[in-house]
Amino acid sequence: MATVLPFRAVRPQPKYAADVAALPYDVMTREEGQKAVEGRTLSFLHVEKSEIDVPDGTRPDDMIIYEKAKANFEKLKKEGVVFADPAPFYYVYRQQMGGRIQTGIVGVMSASEYDEGKIKKHELTRQDKEDDRIRHVDHVGAQTGPVFISYPSRPAIHALMEDVTALPPEIDFTASDGVKHTVWVISESEIIEKIKKEFAQIEALYIADGHHRAAAGATVARRRRKPDRAQESDYVLAVFFPHDQLKVMDYNRAVKDLRGLTKEQFLTAVGVKFDILENFQEKAPRKLHEFGMYLDGRWYALTAKEGVYDAADPVASLDAAILQDHLLAPVLGIADPRTDDRIKFIGGIRGMAELEKLVDKDGFAVAFSVYPTTMEQIMAVADAGKIMPPKSTWFEPKLRSGLFVHEI
Repeated sequence: MATVLPFRAVRPQPKYAADVAALPYDVMTREEGQKAVEGRTLSFLHVEKSEIDVPDGTRPDDMIIYEKAKANFEKLKKEGVVFADPAPFYYVYRQQMGGRIQTGIVGVMSASEYDEGKIKKHELTRQDKEDDRIRHVDHVGAQTGPVFISYPSRPAIHALMEDVTALPPEIDFTASDGVKHTVWVISESEIIEKIKKEFAQIEALYIADGHHRAAAGATVARRRRKPDRAQESDYVLAVFFPHDQLKVMDYNRAVKDLRGLTKEQFLTAVGVKFDILENFQEKAPRKLHEFGMYLDGRWYALTAKEGVYDAADPVASLDAAILQDHLLAPVLGIADPRTDDRIKFIGGIRGMAELEKLVDKDGFAVAFSVYPTTMEQIMAVADAGKIMPPKSTWFEPKLRSGLFVHEI
């Protein structure tokens, strides 16, 4: 059973919500963050990514960064830009990007259940990034951004959300990137109990995005745990979406060189494990186990040959794994894509034109378009207790930080 509880959110006054809400800290560089907050003094990036407000040359682990985050958060509270709800509530958070809508419940989940493996992960975390979020949460005294969680869709939870979203929202705005964000507050005790009981029927939750946030929250919980009483740090802020509403976008690759091979030698080596079709006009793959490849101004379609991968293995049969295990590593020498600076990962939201630009203008030798991983594949990997290859998933739209904060 999954423990998903209401909490007392610190959240923006509705009139300030659009100014406070910010993209997650980890989707931009420090320089991009500084540009994003120009003229936006209320942006939550000043809390989530406070290195934008400290002197150039500051070490990434310098405590001045976390002191600044806390000061910026306290300033928002003192000035009345954000406030704490009077009691624990759930919240409904809806995002609309183009014609696609995803609607989730905002609450807190058990850090103990994360440690027990009931909240399942599919990615490894980097220790430096995890340590950063631990220091951030511990020093600010709050989880400032939610973990993105998926759960096996349940009709009863969907019906409850439908009832709530039929009412006027508390917050409703469209961000500069065109994504619409709408929030409802669930304060009625009867509905709160129903939601709590429905989640208790779910065996496992799945981290879609935010593995470092989840790991940091669990670590802080362990450090602060009191054997004789529960406390807020025992729980981790999250937004819970039904799995059938989520869309995983493609996560593509580009490599700087052909490892000394000529174009002809490279194509011959690729052809050992893949069938190659020239003049691939679609550019993006149309189905699982098909890849687009952009080389020397021309698109090719690659299809993994029969028997190349183990179709019964939930990891080996992922397209990111097929490309890595049977082309990037053996042909191009990308043994560890986490650390090799010859490879670049490109979120699918940038489109095929970005891959062409990297090869035609930015000095890369070859680019690959990859079919999006499905939520069912992610859940199968997590259920098997396995880890997906790096950069297997890209979720859009991104959850905004600053709309819900969980003080601990």
